Amino acid sequence: MTKKKIAWITDSTAYMTQDLLNNPDVYVVPLDIIFGNEAFKDGIDLNTEELYSRIRKEKEIPKTSQPSSGMFAELFNKLKLEYDGAIAIHISSKFSGTLSTCKGASEMTDFPVETIDSKSMGYAITSLLNMGIEMAGKEMPRIEIASRLREEVENLENYVLLGSLDQFYKGGRMSGTQFLLGSILQIKPIIRMNRNGEFELFEKIRSEKKAIKRLLELFDENYQQYHISELQILHGNVPEKAKELENTVKKMYPNLHIVIAEISSTIAAHSGEGTFAIQFHKEQKK
Repeated sequence: MTKKKIAWITDSTAYMTQDLLNNPDVYVVPLDIIFGNEAFKDGIDLNTEELYSRIRKEKEIPKTSQPSSGMFAELFNKLKLEYDGAIAIHISSKFSGTLSTCKGASEMTDFPVETIDSKSMGYAITSLLNMGIEMAGKEMPRIEIASRLREEVENLENYVLLGSLDQFYKGGRMSGTQFLLGSILQIKPIIRMNRNGEFELFEKIRSEKKAIKRLLELFDENYQQYHISELQILHGNVPEKAKELENTVKKMYPNLHIVIAEISSTIAAHSGEGTFAIQFHKEQKK
């Protein structure tokens, strides 16, 4: 039997479009969301609606955990019967050991996997998957695709308006001083994913309305300087706010393609309900 060339692997922090869900060569390894002694597979045992409901009722901030090496090994043993190799694109290695576990399982099972640190999460991973699948459609070799995608990681931008300072702090993503200042001053911090794949406090804004206006300004600064064909608006259970921003953006950039997507349960466990983010891929203008 002739093997297929490339399997595509990601984790449950990625936003799965319908095209990716329908692609038989795309495989998603879920992270765990942990409430006390209970562990749930993200997107399988627990969806975002159930997550928000539980946090509201129990006032408990869940923890998250990377997939086990055994889960990756089981997948790779199956895939090596069908594929020549794989490309795995995962959540930033600064947030999770998922990428490292994937690498270890690849060596353990002797299945060739090109691993890519997205230095991000959410739709940024989706963008990389789409780019890679398009390259594969042009018969580009797996190693060359992976090399190109690692370069493209540097062209991804993410700005996040947190839904819950409390969850972000308790999840270990913010210092005590930043949390205290934010709580006292009712600041809506804009968080950015930096080039090392870490969260950085980009700006402190005094109200959500002003923070969303600032997100628009940040996007416009990039739009004037770079070629951007698509804007992704991500939200944590606030679809009406996402739609409102989409309508505003459409008036400003009528030719821009806009995608609205919900953040995954793993991301929501840290950022909180009401989180708002914009992500986009930029290219040098020709």
